[in-house]
This record gives sequence, C-alpha cells and structure tokens, in this order.
Amino acid sequence: MANESNNSHFKASLVIAAGLVLSTIVVSWAVLHFRTSDHVIVVTGSARKRIKSDLIVWRVNVTQQSTQLADAYKTLSDNSAKVRAYLVSKGIGDSQIVSSSINTKPIHGKGSGSEYEGNESGPIVAYQLGQSLEIRSPEVEKTSQIAREVTELINRGILVESVAPEYHYTKLGDLKIEMLAEAAKDAKARAQQIASSTGDRIGGVSAARMGVLQITPADSNRVSDSGENDTTSLDKDITAVVSISFAVD
Repeated sequence: MANESNNSHFKASLVIAAGLVLSTIVVSWAVLHFRTSDHVIVVTGSARKRIKSDLIVWRVNVTQQSTQLADAYKTLSDNSAKVRAYLVSKGIGDSQIVSSSINTKPIHGKGSGSEYEGNESGPIVAYQLGQSLEIRSPEVEKTSQIAREVTELINRGILVESVAPEYHYTKLGDLKIEMLAEAAKDAKARAQQIASSTGDRIGGVSAARMGVLQITPADSNRVSDSGENDTTSLDKDITAVVSISFAVD
C-alpha cells in the first residue's frame, strides 16, 4: 500500500513538472514572438514638387448708381456688355465668360420727419446695381495680364473692380498618387539607412499612414494640420508626407 501511494505521488509530481516545463516553453515563445513582431522602425517620408497652375478663375465686378432704377439698370447692362467686348478683344473666349444676375441695393437718405425717428432707413434716394463677370480660362498667364489691365476701363467711365484671380491646378488627382509613391520611396530609404547603421535589415510594411497634402506658394514653408490649398500664386509647391512602419529582420 505504501509503495502504491509513493508511486502515485511520484507520477503526479512528474505530470506537474512536465506541465510547468511546457507552460514555460509556451510563455517564452509568446514573449519571443511578441518582441519580434514589435521590432519595427517607424519613419516619415516626404516628397515635394513644383507645379504651375493650369486654370485661372477671375471675377470683374461692374457697378452703376443712379437716382432712377431704370436708368441704373440700362447703364449697367450697357457697361457689362462693353466689359465683355473688351475681354473678348483681349483674347478671352466669349464662352469663358459667365455673367451673374444683377444685384440691386437701395440707398436710403437719413430723413428728418417724425416718421423716421428711431429708424435709420429714410426715403430711397438712389439705387446701386452690380453685376459680376466670371472668367475661367486655361490661358493662365495671358488672363493674369488682362486682370492687371482691366481697370483702364475706368478711364472710359465704366466702374469696374478686378478681384484678385484664383490659380488652380486641375490634375491634382493623378499627381497625388505620384507624390505619395515618391514619399513612400523616401520613407523606405530612410528606414534602410537607420537599419543598416545597427546591422539590421528592414522587412515588410506593417502599417502606413498618409498625411495631408500641402499646396503652398513656391518656396513657402507654411503648413497646417488640415492641409494647405493655395490659390493665390501661379507657381506652387506640393508636398506629400507618409508615415510607414517597417518590420526589422
């Protein structure tokens, strides 16, 4: 009986010992596996390219004021037609010019009678009308020059205001893919340089995150968290940034 009891205790001890060894192996493998999978390099890559705007959006405001609404309307219509003819004579296509609806603003006098007390709007003494001509053209530089010259119409008695042109780049969708690819190449080169300095090699990509595109005036360092999209300059810089995690072998 004593021998059987001792044998049972011995067998139980062997099972426990084997279990402890096995669990140690499993835990050790898990720790090793975790550390290996966690061995990564996170780098940021960037790419920058100079681009030239290929679309200009420009607005010319024409205004007219008169004490008679009908007179103001007729004069404004005539002047808008003259501005359009001027733009066409300078080489802008008629189909590239879009006229807005006419805006009418009554101008009130102060008034002096008791009926105007406490009321800033007195009787209507005149009418101010306005119309905008919008030009959208791929001939960016030529249209920019016309925008600088259009105020010469003031010498002809036409009240015009030249709004600062907007400069756009219409092929941004295709260029975005190209820029991200270049930024990824830059990130990989940086990761390889870091890894080689410690005798390691980079493996596959474990994670990647694209940053916002920055489109800024040429040679500008202005950036924002939500991305810049400059429309004030003809020549621009587009910058793409990516953050990539590489496994290290």
